[in-house]
Amino acid sequence: MTKDTILIIGANGQIGSVLTEALRQRFGEDQVIPTDIRKPDHHVGHFEFLNVLDAQRIAELVDEHHVTQIYHLAAVLSAKGEQAPLPTWDVNMKGLLNVLEVAREKKVAKVFYPSSIAVFGPTTPRVNTPQYTVMEPTTVYGVSKVSGELWSQYFYTRYGLDVRSVRYPGIIGYQSLPGGGTTDYAVDIYHKAIQHLPYECFLREDTRLPMLYMEDAIRGTLELMDAPADKIQIRTSYNLSAMSFTPAEISLEIRKHMPDFQVSYKPDFRQAIADSWTQSIDDSHARRDWGWAPKYDLPSMTEDMLVHLAEQYQTAGG
Repeated sequence: MTKDTILIIGANGQIGSVLTEALRQRFGEDQVIPTDIRKPDHHVGHFEFLNVLDAQRIAELVDEHHVTQIYHLAAVLSAKGEQAPLPTWDVNMKGLLNVLEVAREKKVAKVFYPSSIAVFGPTTPRVNTPQYTVMEPTTVYGVSKVSGELWSQYFYTRYGLDVRSVRYPGIIGYQSLPGGGTTDYAVDIYHKAIQHLPYECFLREDTRLPMLYMEDAIRGTLELMDAPADKIQIRTSYNLSAMSFTPAEISLEIRKHMPDFQVSYKPDFRQAIADSWTQSIDDSHARRDWGWAPKYDLPSMTEDMLVHLAEQYQTAGG
């Protein structure tokens, strides 16, 4: 029986670093090939340098390691993307097309492509946003993700390439620092709280956005990839969510554990991005098709985040 070999592109990112470890635990370290344009800060095990714009190098790695699955996570996120729109488009769009074309040519069995709530825009219904709805994003990141969803579906219908995708909401985790997204406040705020520092939020206190805890995000991703192909009824991207909250609500939850925590608000350019996004997500299709069900809500996530971050800062300081 042939073993699966996993190529991870963009393994150093917020999701990629955690997903790499989860895949290593499942498939074995030798069967997981993490790649990125820079070496990880804490390098453990096999690693390959890779620029996603280098299609030839992607093909070489697929051949060299007999890759059967690709997790393509490399992208420039929403806030950083607005500072350099055309380079962002190149990385996000050309990078995906390189991956899809190599996967098609090399007959890779499965490809994972993460989309985002950034595909939605101001004309999208903002409450309980349905799976099938208007997608007119106002950021280059969102435009690239809509296009990526359609290319993923095209490669499935035209070539039979098994591409699978979810629309991630904001991802919150203790494992890495924020990476340039509009929902990053919901990670940074925990770091400030555990360091007994005040937090200045770049969004208004009443800005409601859908969120997902990292443990649920990783588990959901692996469940999607494990599902039988005939269960995957959507080949653009599945809505995925667990909770929705505002900066005021997350601050209140943190203060249940740390009563002296102080938050102020100074909205910047990211406020306009957040205002164009949805407030809550209908992910019933993912629940129906492949059994998606989140385990964490705001209270349980907050408790888990504070426990793990306290351990991290104690270890770093000690």
